[in-house]
Amino acid sequence: MVDNSVVVEMRNISIEFPGVKALDGVDLTLRAGEIHSLLGENGAGKSTLIKALTGVYAIDGGTINVAGATRTFHGTADAQDAGVAPVYQEINLLPNLSVGENVMLGHEVRGKFGINWKATHEKARTYLKELGLDVDPRSLLASHSIAVQQLVAISRAVVIDCRLLVLDEPTSSLDRSEVDQLFAVMRRLRGRNVAILFVSHFLDQVYEISDTMTILRNGKLEGEYPINALNKKQLIEKMLGRELAELDSISRAATRKIDRTGEPILKVLALGRKGAIEPVDLDVFDGEVLGLAGLLGSGRTELARIIYGADHADHGAIQVRGEHVRFAKPRQAIDHRIAFSSEDRRAEGAIADLTVAENIVLGVQAKRGWIRRVGSAQQDQLIAQYMESLGIRPNNPNALLSTLSGGNQQKVLLARWLATAPQLLILDEPTRGIDVGAKAEIQRLVVDLAESGIGVIFISSELDEVMRLAQRIVVLRDHRKIGELKNSAKTGVDDIVAMIAKEGAA
Repeated sequence: MVDNSVVVEMRNISIEFPGVKALDGVDLTLRAGEIHSLLGENGAGKSTLIKALTGVYAIDGGTINVAGATRTFHGTADAQDAGVAPVYQEINLLPNLSVGENVMLGHEVRGKFGINWKATHEKARTYLKELGLDVDPRSLLASHSIAVQQLVAISRAVVIDCRLLVLDEPTSSLDRSEVDQLFAVMRRLRGRNVAILFVSHFLDQVYEISDTMTILRNGKLEGEYPINALNKKQLIEKMLGRELAELDSISRAATRKIDRTGEPILKVLALGRKGAIEPVDLDVFDGEVLGLAGLLGSGRTELARIIYGADHADHGAIQVRGEHVRFAKPRQAIDHRIAFSSEDRRAEGAIADLTVAENIVLGVQAKRGWIRRVGSAQQDQLIAQYMESLGIRPNNPNALLSTLSGGNQQKVLLARWLATAPQLLILDEPTRGIDVGAKAEIQRLVVDLAESGIGVIFISSELDEVMRLAQRIVVLRDHRKIGELKNSAKTGVDDIVAMIAKEGAA
């Protein structure tokens, strides 16, 4: 039987950081046997509320009740002891250990002579099978996909008999079959009366899996609703606090005419790398957005990294403005005014322990070299210019980057590269993991940059986003280019899908 009793009740939660009230009197009620989505723009307070719930942040005001008892969390161990188990987007496991060791960490089966590893792995197998996972518990965790690693993290939560499972953007790096596998596990746990808090920017998935949703806006509670109480348009408008029509001001960039009679900014000739991408030809002109489309693993990122010099090509050539160049390292690409924003902003872009200001000026300083320091006046001018033009919030250059929302961190990285005055900007998944409002702002920025004459290579897993912004689309599959589409009013996502699905495409 489904038990809809209250598992966790957060009341009037407030948290302040220097100069910022991150949460202001927020309520959240989570019930047994319910999947509850937490929604809001980047910066709305979702991450802060989750960190209060899981013991990462202490609250400045309000109460947290678990199973009817008021609890004070002095750290994550207190939250875990109360039955709150988080699984973060960046999986917090030990990849150098086995699957079973990760599942049973801290709960190993002990015998006369210490840990009984055979019994520990067998018990891990039992927990994995409970969630429908047929995985060898002795296999190395690092050998498995991100999807399997997330399910292992959930199995670990089951070991501690959690009352509440918190899933923070668990599907951001999963394909559809992996999402289906995760959702099957979530439904099993719901059937066992576990409360699940689901945080995702994929609204279709929210409607597919959730029973209830709570919406935050600007650190305040907008409301709690049954999943069918709002349609998607109403939901987005409540998240943004404005009419959705405002987002439609981004004109479809495909209608913009590009002059391709002159020399392109970039010309790639049979460029490739064994095991990464087969030889590819492409070019990008001034003011053009060239989309790279394909499924995960198609070779989009590999191609971008080779163009930028982050990885070395085995064969082929690159021309910049007609000049043959060879990029053995990214610094040489930067010298030719080519900038690259990686899809992995945490590992290859954002420096969380530096301030917003320090992150912005980093690209300019790297371009000049560490001997020729950027003067303080120039730094102040660049920082003020891009914080204002990109709408980075909070408008505090001295804030640590780690305190900003995902969407605002992405804006800081764009500011870093725009400050170097690039002629070509390579953007790999620039809107992944951010909400619909921040996504629209970045899309609008891409259009503005292209209209100012900058060439853009735009990579996104969301094909409708590529269609909206790109004048031409290079389609990749199985690490090779299979075709190219000229975007127009008659071109649709189905054309890309058909090209990817077509047998023997070349």
